Amino acid sequence: MKLAIGSDKSGFNLKESIKAYLTEQGVAFDDLGTTDLDHVKPYYVVASTVAPLVQNGTYDRAILICGTGAGVSVVSNKYKGVYAVACESLYAAKMCRAINDANILCMGGWIVAPEMGIEMTKAFLGTDFLQDLEEWRQAFLTNAKGEVKKVEDGIYD
Repeated sequence: MKLAIGSDKSGFNLKESIKAYLTEQGVAFDDLGTTDLDHVKPYYVVASTVAPLVQNGTYDRAILICGTGAGVSVVSNKYKGVYAVACESLYAAKMCRAINDANILCMGGWIVAPEMGIEMTKAFLGTDFLQDLEEWRQAFLTNAKGEVKKVEDGIYD
């Protein structure tokens, strides 16, 4: 899996904690956001750098962090085929993958503690679309994914 990570100033400390965990686990990633606090990139620059690279397949998934997670989510979701979800819990991080096939996990550095951010990262990276769901729900969500794509196609085409 090709993974990108990025943050603005408000998400920097959480991002650095997650990077340390990923490095410790041998997970390869590229940091495309603020890499030091002397050269800060705003949330909209970080998200508009990463989201198109998820859109075009350069990266399979990404983790973006700003103050609340909302800003990077809003910007990322402007790109067709990008499904960015702002999460504040372990359950949400897992289910955004299982239910929505999200490809960008967004978190808030003001909201999510480093330990929780690492657990959320594990859940996001370790969960596949439809994983651990009942057969009827898998059928429903597979259909729903196609219907959402039709909505998206109508907007972007």
